[in-house]
Amino acid sequence: MTLTHWDQCYLDNQTPWDKGMASPPLEEWVRSQQPKGCALVPGCGIGHDVAMLVSQGVDAYGLDISPTAVTRAQAAYPELAERFLLGDLFDQPEDWTARYDLICEHTCLCALPPELRPAYEQAIARYLRPGGLLAGIWFINPEMDPGETGPPFGIPMPELNALFAAPTWSVYLDHLPNLAYPGREGRERLRVLRRA
Repeated sequence: MTLTHWDQCYLDNQTPWDKGMASPPLEEWVRSQQPKGCALVPGCGIGHDVAMLVSQGVDAYGLDISPTAVTRAQAAYPELAERFLLGDLFDQPEDWTARYDLICEHTCLCALPPELRPAYEQAIARYLRPGGLLAGIWFINPEMDPGETGPPFGIPMPELNALFAAPTWSVYLDHLPNLAYPGREGRERLRVLRRA
């Protein structure tokens, strides 16, 4: 996937992943666990998850590779405009190392071709401080039409286990979420991982 591809999706208003609200299972976790500190939402899109996190007292920032997505996030949440950053998750400066206490994964990993998953894990591990949390709403079973290959690219549980494994990662919390967008019931898994 290229910058042009994702930006064109926004320009063409072909963004079925944008439901106009924060991820229900992520919001449920944030409200119940009340995480604090500095957070990153990679692939933040229009910024609903970032806005939800900030409303719950988290110092959250969103990163997206699409200029149109960032512009729309800034327009949707003008009071948070400086929190939406344009950039490539795999190409951030050295001062991002151990910068975040929390990273919230919602629709970024499933948008990436599976061959980029190891690079995703390495980037997330670099940006999280030791002891930091990766709170993921993992798309384990996306609904696909016959012959469709993605995106979204689902990640079966064995692959999720292998991608985020010891000694770098340990499972902090894991369950099927109580809440979901309509049509996603039973297709996502809430797994929070702790960075060693």
